[in-house]
Amino acid sequence: MSGMEIEFDVEATMRDGTILRADVYRPVGDGPWPVLIQRTPYDRRAMLQNFIDPFETVSRGYILIHQDTRGRFGSDGPWLPFTYEVEDGYDTVRWAASLPGSNGAVGMLGASYTGNTQWAAAAAAPPELRAISPQVTWCDPSDGLLFRGGAIELGLYGFWSLMTGAGAIAARAQDPAAAVTALAALTTDYDGLVPRGYWELPAGELPAIARHGVPDIGVQRALADPANSDGATIAGKHSTVEAAALNTGGWFDIFLQGTLDNHTAMAALGKPTRLIVGPWTHMVRIGASGSVAGEVNFGLASTHSGIAFDQLQLDWYDRWLKGVDNGADAEPPVQIFVMGINQWRDESEWPPARAVDTPWYLGTDATLTPTPPTTEQTPDHYLYDPADPVRTRGGHLVMAYEFPAGQFDQAATEQRPDVLVYTSEPLTEDLEVTGRVRMRLHAATDGPSTDWVVRLCDVDTDGVSRNLCDGIQRIHATPGEPGEYEIDLWSTSNVFLAGHRIRVQVTSSNFPRWDRNPNTGEPTRTAVTMRTARQTIFHDTVRPSHIILPVIPRTP
Repeated sequence: MSGMEIEFDVEATMRDGTILRADVYRPVGDGPWPVLIQRTPYDRRAMLQNFIDPFETVSRGYILIHQDTRGRFGSDGPWLPFTYEVEDGYDTVRWAASLPGSNGAVGMLGASYTGNTQWAAAAAAPPELRAISPQVTWCDPSDGLLFRGGAIELGLYGFWSLMTGAGAIAARAQDPAAAVTALAALTTDYDGLVPRGYWELPAGELPAIARHGVPDIGVQRALADPANSDGATIAGKHSTVEAAALNTGGWFDIFLQGTLDNHTAMAALGKPTRLIVGPWTHMVRIGASGSVAGEVNFGLASTHSGIAFDQLQLDWYDRWLKGVDNGADAEPPVQIFVMGINQWRDESEWPPARAVDTPWYLGTDATLTPTPPTTEQTPDHYLYDPADPVRTRGGHLVMAYEFPAGQFDQAATEQRPDVLVYTSEPLTEDLEVTGRVRMRLHAATDGPSTDWVVRLCDVDTDGVSRNLCDGIQRIHATPGEPGEYEIDLWSTSNVFLAGHRIRVQVTSSNFPRWDRNPNTGEPTRTAVTMRTARQTIFHDTVRPSHIILPVIPRTP
């Protein structure tokens, strides 16, 4: 096989008559060949090589299709995020399977939104769809896309909505001069998110978005009616999926837990699935040479065991679309990069069944210990002022570029009076934590509502504290009444090396990643007033606040 032919602006007609357009890359010759599809709202030509090399793909004997989703760039129809992806995905797969030169077998590829377009199509179960390769994408939009623990994913909400809003303004423009003016105004708000836009209230109807009349990522629709987020929801739909799924995620990706949950749901149903998780952020190209996540360079070891990721994906498609007996389905079902020791490791399942949930207790004098409290202890207090929230410093992020994702020195955060810090003694031997991390927090607030934010950090021998994972829980309570709350910090895989210390931060904000709780109990859609809350954290025999770490037992 030699040569490649490209057809631009190939039309596919959806069931309601709307025309979507794609570019089709195909080998020279008669075929037949399997088809790979990426459906994107980000411009099919701008995203050409982000997720797979088109030249390598075509040379391996695939027809490759890059399609603009409804209402975006070359495609007709209205743009409303996630609303049409199930039906359009199904129709596109069936159309692609019937193209000249197709052998009738279809796969899909892409990341983030284009990872979700794969799951949306797969849940609709078009008979020709045999394999998908979703990267860094979610499962439940209320757990990482739109909300987290009841708080709004404000950083993503403002950034993404204004970014895609530029295309919406251009698409609806009638008068070029008016379009230029409108785009300039939107650009001003986009560039001003950090000093102004994120701070505006109400957060649920963010003025920086509302001013421009563009669709938001889905927060406003979900707040009006949770059923409106169904188009973005994969949770609970895996039973209808017949395509084999190669799931790829990053320990510092905003959709990390969704990637893990998609894999575990497929595995529980006995469906073909594989999971790869590296020390990556959302914006990294998987398989690039080396990975820097915040201030930490994980080096060449962080590429997928030295295997080009495009090669790995194409092997996956060869197995399921061509029937090649290449062992791609016989590989270990889970491959994770263990931070701290910076090594790849195969696992038979996620989370590892051998992990032991181990509590570490908050104590007097900012201690953290595996021993529960045996005496009465005075609770800790701090004041949370939503007008002066704790600023975001690394983590699982996609937001304004002033806030990069990954691991960062937490010194500035830990010096604030509204951040409680609990630290273990230096470890006498390595301690591996791999799995889902949770916090059982006994706490009280003097307001009708507030947020609890918890972060797990690894403190090195120089005393530098770096974040691993965190979580938030928005609560409503009787003022002053103690309650027990579980905060989900999602998952990680990290070896706390001998001499390092485990640290837990407890606070009430992580802004502007998550919107601020005004402590008034007012609905997020309308709240514009704020009050300072007095917070109480208990760690006594009756109310033993503790973090639960999934510890991998040491092997002799």
